[in-house]
Amino acid sequence: MATIIDGKALAAKLDEATRKRVKQLAEHGIIPGLVVVLVGDDLASQIYVRNKERRAKKMGLHSIVRKLPATITEAELIQVIQEYNEDTSIHAILVQLPLPAQINEFHVTTAIDPKKDVDGFHPVNLGKLLVNKTDRTPIACTPQGIMTMFKAYHIPLDGKRVVVIGRSTIVGKPMAALLINANATVTITHSHTHHLAQLTREADILIVAVGIAHFVHATDVKPGAVVIDVGMDRDEKGKLVGDVDFTTVQDRASYITPVPKGVGPMTITTLMAQTVALAEWSGEENG
Repeated sequence: MATIIDGKALAAKLDEATRKRVKQLAEHGIIPGLVVVLVGDDLASQIYVRNKERRAKKMGLHSIVRKLPATITEAELIQVIQEYNEDTSIHAILVQLPLPAQINEFHVTTAIDPKKDVDGFHPVNLGKLLVNKTDRTPIACTPQGIMTMFKAYHIPLDGKRVVVIGRSTIVGKPMAALLINANATVTITHSHTHHLAQLTREADILIVAVGIAHFVHATDVKPGAVVIDVGMDRDEKGKLVGDVDFTTVQDRASYITPVPKGVGPMTITTLMAQTVALAEWSGEENG
């Protein structure tokens, strides 16, 4: 039976440390400012943004949710981003994805000041991650949260064979870079990968981020592997489940993350901590 990696409990512990950093900044007259830009009426996005806003307020952050209509043009959205780039009370900018079809996500991402790019998606920040020069560099929150889990549970990465299912800029690619920087041997797989199960069964660590409920089963997993489930899916009954069939895989793995209460809480916790870090770095530059 696998040890369950309790993301919710770990997040609560890390939040306490972040609150202390917020208080220390307040002593110097700095309140970390986070703006989340929400375009349109996507229900899942609304839920994510609401959760982020609640957590930010609990942490004592200056939190703004800027809601914009789905009909907004790309130029208008970039103008909004530019306003926050120039706003000294805002240290972190997050544009909630996905965006409406008329807006190019890459153009929007590159419009954010890299020093305020709390999601770590700007090409400058991704490039620094790739060459392992990450001092004062924001990193994609979900992969960073997963790395924190590995550290907290003393899961070694050096020399381990890791398979990542999913190649998104949000999870798969930055996750692979972080793992390579930690001396793991990494294989990224995706929808065009041949003989996927053959690869996953060789993985010491398996990270799954495909958005398909119960995509990975026990027969896909090496006995004793560490299994990290990034999925947030709904089954036929509407229940929140992950990309991994938790019930069967937990008997085969050594460590496993549940859904919910696994990777999800760590993503938001990392977002809060990174917002505070951006404020700290800004204060040091201006101090």
